[in-house]
Amino acid sequence: MNAQENLTVAVAGGTGTLGRAVAEELRGRGHRVRVLSRRSAEYPVDLTTGEGLAEALAGCDVVVDASNSTSPKGAKATLVDGARMLLAAEERAGVGHHVGISIVGCEKVPIGYYRTKVAQEGVVESGPVDWTTVRATQFHELVAGVLAPLARSGLHPLPKARLQPVASVEVAHAVADVAERPALRGRVEVAGPEIVDLRDLALQWRAAHRSRVLPVPVVLPGTVGRALRAGALTTDRADVRGTTTFGQWLMAGR
Repeated sequence: MNAQENLTVAVAGGTGTLGRAVAEELRGRGHRVRVLSRRSAEYPVDLTTGEGLAEALAGCDVVVDASNSTSPKGAKATLVDGARMLLAAEERAGVGHHVGISIVGCEKVPIGYYRTKVAQEGVVESGPVDWTTVRATQFHELVAGVLAPLARSGLHPLPKARLQPVASVEVAHAVADVAERPALRGRVEVAGPEIVDLRDLALQWRAAHRSRVLPVPVVLPGTVGRALRAGALTTDRADVRGTTTFGQWLMAGR
């Protein structure tokens, strides 16, 4: 597949944080983009049932699966069973490249959502369509999305956790690059420009928002706590490294 070729790309979960940015990036490069979601006016699909997939994928060259669900039941149905259903529909439609989205280090942190992402990767890797998995570190939007609700209580109860946050638009750029290229049957890792403890990120957030919320150090015990303190969700071998720090992202008024 020539990187300059005009492609038809379906973006499952194309209304989410990353999916929306991927769709915008691909359109900016001249590709035809189909946004797939339950609420899509043009291509409504339901990954838990497969409804709408045949029509949405007809004539597509590439599928980017940016779908997501964080509820325990919804995550497996959407990410694992949904990936299996999506790949089967892609095979029937003759899609040549499936681009999966996952998380750097997800196999090292034994919590439910990350286990689901590992299972989703396995479905893609054993599936019938050539694939590339883009693994990213936590988005700046996710970090801010955790800190802002906590601040409403007047407290920031946070454990030590080494993170490497990245701007979602930079991940979207990397995903679009991958979508334009032949399938790797392998992974591409995208990470932020610096590794920072979550408590320091919270300090930056409070300064940017002039917040008087009280920091409360907490200890996260067990395997999960050890993994986060050790930086399991970071990498020093990123294939693509973002340039926008969390502080810069905040300064831009995010």
